[in-house]
Amino acid sequence: MSKKHIAILTVVLAILIDQISKIYIKTHFQLGDEFKVLGMDWFRIRFTENNGMAWGFEFGGKAGKLFLTLFRIVAVTGIMYWLWQTIKKKSHTAVIVAISLILAGAVGNIIDSVFYGVIFDSSYHNVATLFSDNPYGEWFHGKVVDMLYFPIYEGESFTFFNAIFNGADSWITIGVALLILFNKQAFPKEEKEIEQTS
Repeated sequence: MSKKHIAILTVVLAILIDQISKIYIKTHFQLGDEFKVLGMDWFRIRFTENNGMAWGFEFGGKAGKLFLTLFRIVAVTGIMYWLWQTIKKKSHTAVIVAISLILAGAVGNIIDSVFYGVIFDSSYHNVATLFSDNPYGEWFHGKVVDMLYFPIYEGESFTFFNAIFNGADSWITIGVALLILFNKQAFPKEEKEIEQTS
């Protein structure tokens, strides 16, 4: 399989897994619903939504949300160019997979932000309907669906790792981790320049 085909397959599969899991959660859970995976306290599915920033951070209201979504679209264009250049240079397969995962993760959350507000109704005290006649938002103002929760330790006043995230966030994290592991293959020019100046 060519490196181009590996990139396309990685992006398509990662986006599909992300979106299928989000749509399933939206159409089967009410906001705040939770269950323990295989009865494990430290691995749960908990349905939450946010406006698209880490840990649900918000800024600037509707204008801030629109800016964030448009910024992500611009960033995705840059990532696509980076991936294309990496394929042209016939870089290490792990690097191509890493950038493909980062691209898929970014696109996955953009889909939520751009479309979910106009294709779903509210999940508050309600299981959302796909292609609802009464959508909860508008174009470019959808909420990002999160569901993966790993509270490794829960005390009375402290929870270790209380972040709730989704497949798209996972792809970005895995992609960045791969780039760190294969940094010499990912950034060969920078490595040579450092050696020459030292």
